[in-house]
Amino acid sequence: RRKMNLKSERRGIHVDQSELLCKKGCGYYGNPAWQGFCSKCWREEYHKARQKQIQEDWELAERLQREEEEAYASSQSTQGAQSLTFSKFEEKKTNEKTRKVTTVKKFFTASSRAGAKKAEIQEAKAPSPSIHRQASIETDRVSKEFIEFIRTYQKPGQDIYKQCKLFLDTMSLKRDLSIEEQSECAQDFYQNVADRLQTRWKVPPEKVEKAMDEVEKYIMTRQYKYVFCPETTDDEKKDLAVQKRIRALHWVTPQMLCVPVSEEIPEVSDMVVKAITDIIEMDSKRVPRDKLACITKCSKHIFNAIKITKNEPASADDFLPTLIYIVLKGNPPRLQSNIQYITRFCNPSRLMTGEDGYYFTNLCCAVAFIEKLDAQSLNLSQEDFDRFMTGQTSPKKQESDSFSPDVCLGVKQMCKSLDLLSQLNERQERIVSEAKKLEKDLIDWTEGITKEVEEIVEKYPLEIKPKSQALAAIDSENVENDKLPPPLQPQVYAG
Repeated sequence: RRKMNLKSERRGIHVDQSELLCKKGCGYYGNPAWQGFCSKCWREEYHKARQKQIQEDWELAERLQREEEEAYASSQSTQGAQSLTFSKFEEKKTNEKTRKVTTVKKFFTASSRAGAKKAEIQEAKAPSPSIHRQASIETDRVSKEFIEFIRTYQKPGQDIYKQCKLFLDTMSLKRDLSIEEQSECAQDFYQNVADRLQTRWKVPPEKVEKAMDEVEKYIMTRQYKYVFCPETTDDEKKDLAVQKRIRALHWVTPQMLCVPVSEEIPEVSDMVVKAITDIIEMDSKRVPRDKLACITKCSKHIFNAIKITKNEPASADDFLPTLIYIVLKGNPPRLQSNIQYITRFCNPSRLMTGEDGYYFTNLCCAVAFIEKLDAQSLNLSQEDFDRFMTGQTSPKKQESDSFSPDVCLGVKQMCKSLDLLSQLNERQERIVSEAKKLEKDLIDWTEGITKEVEEIVEKYPLEIKPKSQALAAIDSENVENDKLPPPLQPQVYAG
């Protein structure tokens, strides 16, 4: 600045020194590239502007959250006021009845317009208002918890919130994509956010993992109704097939699967009930991580049940058969849909490593085993397996000794009679089967003998020779040779 001022004075140009000083009046020379501030004042101004922008962003987020809470409160108050009036309840009941009658009429009418039919289908598929209210309550709660969580991350938290809002807005415009493409978008988003936290914001790995869990919870709670068991997939068809298969296998006993668990022990029986409860509860969760947590709790109860029964730690060979038995006994709802949902939208780092991924892999193996279960898998004959599957008989026979003392004699006698009839039926079927086998053996033996005789006759054919002439007696008249002496005549001598 001083050199430029001296050169200007030499050329006869007057330069005002005040124009070269910092705008803030600190006494240092300013820089035009920094809007006339010196380096120190420029950093202070930039920091103030940045803090102001951050404060405005937080105020905007709080205002949006407050508006959502007010809108939800107003909707709740309106619904509550409507539910207080009995007339509104009667009107709702009448409308529901009318809708059902209209639906039944639609099924039996010869023809109907395409538009009316489409509207009826949409009305039948529309969820009830109670489901909407429950989803809204959970979504609001998760949103509030997410905002409270990202406050602890300060600047990285603001970046995470912006990225999540941008992702949700983008996914709302991609509803027409296939579920596989939406899954790829979610997986790419998880990877980008994790990399952003590690490389740009230098967040420790343990805090990154915790942040990704909260991001998954916030994102998938809002996306759940769009990506869980969508109509464009055959997930629902697979659910019905698995459910029907498990119902058909209700007769499978722990002994057939070599399950090392004794339900006669009260503590083990409680563990089995808790494991079944956990695997059924998986369907009520909306976040993939929460569904995995249910699978993990179920698996830990199974390990405890095996440990109590055997008085030693359980092994993997003991765990998988027991998990198969728990799935058969519990028959969890929408099992295939939950497995597909976890596979598509869970954080990949959680599925690849840790106990959650291990237990989830075992659950997938258990479902695959149930789908391909046959007589050989249970060490049964094909005839017994078919009878059990068709319901003709059942291996679960209740003995008279297992009845409690409170059971009446009529029930005991009925069970004994049913057991006897079942034994007689099995004996009759065995006799009929053996009789048919004997009849078949006789037919096969007759056909075999006939075939052997035909082969011998064909190999050694019977030759019939012409009849030969009869031989002449020694003492008969010999025509051919007249020189023979006459036959001897008996002679009588007088004594």
